[in-house]
Amino acid sequence: MTRHSGFRARCRALLSKEMGERAGPKPEVYLSELPIGSKVSIIIDPSTHKGSPHRRYHGRIGEIVEKRGRGYIVAVTVGSKRKLLSLLPEHLRPFVQG
Repeated sequence: MTRHSGFRARCRALLSKEMGERAGPKPEVYLSELPIGSKVSIIIDPSTHKGSPHRRYHGRIGEIVEKRGRGYIVAVTVGSKRKLLSLLPEHLRPFVQG
């Protein structure tokens, strides 16, 4: 059988939740506004498929460039390139240095 190469392939451990966490995002995620220019960490919420980035961006730090609709445009540096990702707020967490 051939290897599959879907968008969520080889992500079983990355996109699984612990017991007791198997619910969707909390309402505070949608009600809180992230300011433009702030740093955010990209953490994929596996319960929401829409607006999620590719698994290579999981755990990366980015900067919010603009708000577009319900989501945000986030700039991430990969190597020497600057990439723009369109993400929904349930996949973003405010970055805390420390």
